[in-house]
Amino acid sequence: MHPKRLAAIAGLHHLGRMKRPNRNVRNGISRRHAAALILAVPFAVPRVWADETAIVIGYIRSMARHPTISLLDQPTPDAGLAGATLAMDDNNTTGHLLGQSFELVDVPVRKDADLAAALGGLAARGVKLVLTDLPAEAVLTLADGGRAHDMTVFNLAAPDDSLRQQDCRGNLVHVAPSRSMLADAVAQYLVWKKWTRWFLVLGSHPEDKLLADAYRRAAKRFGARIVLEKVSEDTGGSRQTDSGVVQTQQQMPVLTQGAPDYDVLVAADENEVFAGYLPYRTWDPRPVVGSAGLQPVTWDASSESWGGTQVQNRFIRQFHRRMMPLDMQAWTGVRMVGEAASRSNSNDPGKIVTYMKSSDFGVAAYKGQRLTLRDWDWQLRQPILLADGRTIVSISPQPGFLHQVTELDTLGIDRPETKCTLR
Repeated sequence: MHPKRLAAIAGLHHLGRMKRPNRNVRNGISRRHAAALILAVPFAVPRVWADETAIVIGYIRSMARHPTISLLDQPTPDAGLAGATLAMDDNNTTGHLLGQSFELVDVPVRKDADLAAALGGLAARGVKLVLTDLPAEAVLTLADGGRAHDMTVFNLAAPDDSLRQQDCRGNLVHVAPSRSMLADAVAQYLVWKKWTRWFLVLGSHPEDKLLADAYRRAAKRFGARIVLEKVSEDTGGSRQTDSGVVQTQQQMPVLTQGAPDYDVLVAADENEVFAGYLPYRTWDPRPVVGSAGLQPVTWDASSESWGGTQVQNRFIRQFHRRMMPLDMQAWTGVRMVGEAASRSNSNDPGKIVTYMKSSDFGVAAYKGQRLTLRDWDWQLRQPILLADGRTIVSISPQPGFLHQVTELDTLGIDRPETKCTLR
């Protein structure tokens, strides 16, 4: 850093710690000191920040909230936004030392919102880096619409494998893991435990069927066998009132009755309709994994390794709640931009993205290893936590699942399998 800039910073720091004048001076400061401050501040501040250009990140954020089975899992209005805000603080802490500053533009949207207008509003502000937690179809709309504005879109939430396969885009980076990555993380642990006979119960929504496809693929890939499949139909009604304890206690054993001998029940229920009712209510005494019981997640409030406790405590102090997976995914997306900006020593979004996509890039995310991008579909490589709601039971990839490049590529679609042609 230039010596004059350091001197300016030191001068401001000194002003902030001036000794308090004697008590006989009105308002705690003499006229002479007041005049000095009035003259000093307008000149000192521009000398520190005048040559900075803010790196602006847009966040097109879903306001849709689906109901959950447990009152403890109710979504919060700032889900995702809180994680992005915390990461912005981290970026600015480092960035100010390097002559960089970061700004977050929050664009909350409701279902069926005009996404072209949202993109246009960000483009008018010169935004080239856009986070989103919208569903897959909307993510594609943003990616395609963003091309005209030279935007890169960061997918924070949509797990659809199609976005990484036939519908992949060159300007679309996936921070969220895919369904195949999540299913592979569970499958590796079950195979490591030698629980290879699965009873698969899936929901009736399209997303549930896609998740079931991912578990079928994982079973075949790692040598497990699905001995039976059943569908749990969503007949509507409130998850919290119409399905009382007594009624649920009668329904779940019937749903899971009559299965051949199996080791574990795998639930595919992305819409949280039935899976949360399965643990302790199955006909046979078996563990439940997938959408309930032991779940694959990017983050859990019980994670404390590799600095996890530190980031959790910071988050709680600032937002007065625990960090959720979407918060961590938004945090990671913002930190990817910050890390690439600092390493490339550039405020240019194009150069930031180019560095992010290079083999030199990596970002730390409290998971014990460096996270990088796959160059065949721009999916972020990452370990997957297996949590039971109280503790981290395990972390995938599991021991013994080897890969010629990195064990992280044993989760999800590997290079030889990809159908993605980036364009």
